[in-house]
Amino acid sequence: MGFLARERQVAPPGWNRWLVPPAALAIHLSIGQAYAWSVFKTPLEKSLGITGTQSALPFQLGIVMLGLSAAVLGTTVERRGPRWAMLMSLLAFCSGLLISAVGVWAGMYWVVVVGYGLVGGIGLGIGYISPVSTLIKWFPDRPGMATGIAIMGFGGGALIASPWSTSMLTAFGSTTSGIGQAFLVHGIAYAVFMSLGVLLIRLPSPEFTAQKEALLKDRPKAGVAHNVSANNAIRTPQFWLLWVVLCFNVTAGIGILEKAAPMLVDFFKESSTPVAATAATGFVALLSAANMAGRFVWSSTSDVVGRKNIYRLYLGVGALLYLVLLTLGSTSTPLFVIAAMVILSFYGAGFATVPAYLRDLFGTYQVGAIHGRLLTAWSVAGVLGPLIVNAIADAGKKAGHTGPDLYATSFYIMIALLVVGFIANELIRPVDPRFHEPEAVVRAQEPAGSGDDGTAAKWNEAEAADAAEEQDAEGVVKK
Repeated sequence: MGFLARERQVAPPGWNRWLVPPAALAIHLSIGQAYAWSVFKTPLEKSLGITGTQSALPFQLGIVMLGLSAAVLGTTVERRGPRWAMLMSLLAFCSGLLISAVGVWAGMYWVVVVGYGLVGGIGLGIGYISPVSTLIKWFPDRPGMATGIAIMGFGGGALIASPWSTSMLTAFGSTTSGIGQAFLVHGIAYAVFMSLGVLLIRLPSPEFTAQKEALLKDRPKAGVAHNVSANNAIRTPQFWLLWVVLCFNVTAGIGILEKAAPMLVDFFKESSTPVAATAATGFVALLSAANMAGRFVWSSTSDVVGRKNIYRLYLGVGALLYLVLLTLGSTSTPLFVIAAMVILSFYGAGFATVPAYLRDLFGTYQVGAIHGRLLTAWSVAGVLGPLIVNAIADAGKKAGHTGPDLYATSFYIMIALLVVGFIANELIRPVDPRFHEPEAVVRAQEPAGSGDDGTAAKWNEAEAADAAEEQDAEGVVKK
């Protein structure tokens, strides 16, 4: 298809790179609707007669599929280009919403699970990684800021979707008819909005090379002199150390996010200043804002202080803040709220900074594919964090515990995980040169421009080379 051909995605000379972040935001603000799933939980439980565990399944499956689809399709996304990937994300994510609408209308909850969780989750994974590697290519001088802009959109998607969904359920009703209409409107509206990103996204042109060198002139540390393929990346200790870092940072953050409102109420239930349920809802909104802001602020800061240093902050200070919550959290509501907000800002920032960390370690060659494989850490953390907090709290209630005692063991576990993540970050070193990709291979897979008759041939040769990969005795992929 001509419109989706990679050479047709190359920017013309003089293309303004600042048009690329809005294209990325159009995708991430849309798929960020997933964080607003809780708005539909209670209406679905009442209208379909399902349990709370069942109503959480579409979201949980969606996050699992996000990680799996990003890992499996990451290399294809790199090969096909961001326009193809964004269109596939649009089709899968919006189809998932439309299938969910049909499922609710028919009273068949398993259709909602398949639609939102399975089909929509594939759209989440492709859409999450597709703009990120493109932004890194356009902003070699500020990769942390660039990825922070996009991934801030994913965190902020709920700030738009949550009140919008609530208003639709108020207008349409919380019956199966009203919920189905809300899903239908979501599917159509997001399809229109995401199409803007599909139309606007561009790959850097060859003419950008000279500008790139000028951008890096005053930022020598921002340059990356080597590239590593996705197949080689997963054979390095750096990849798996960073997998541990991301998994444990996310586990610690989502442990608070998933149970934020009842946690705040429990902590101060027996104090002289108990927290009302309505105030706890406001606490959730504050955490969402901190999650979104951290994705941009801390990720941009990493361009100045370095990726390893910023993760020392996320993991080291995060562990200390959990200790503060454990020892002093129940003494002051403002202290509890501020500490939790900072932890959630580190949670969001971890997502936004990790693509730039990958770029520093492995180059830009197949950073989208590598990022996709790393997101399996999110799939694990999305199950692990809530499981730890909820299982221990439920066991504590059965044992007669109340207040902060319900969460003490969970917080100790989170501190331990963050310490392990801190150690893993300290162990990360530059990638061994034997994993580096030959420069000739990297250049052969760079699009030469929309008017270059040799572009398609180069990509055909590159795909043929991919099919002929061989492993040497050390397990390193050679071409």
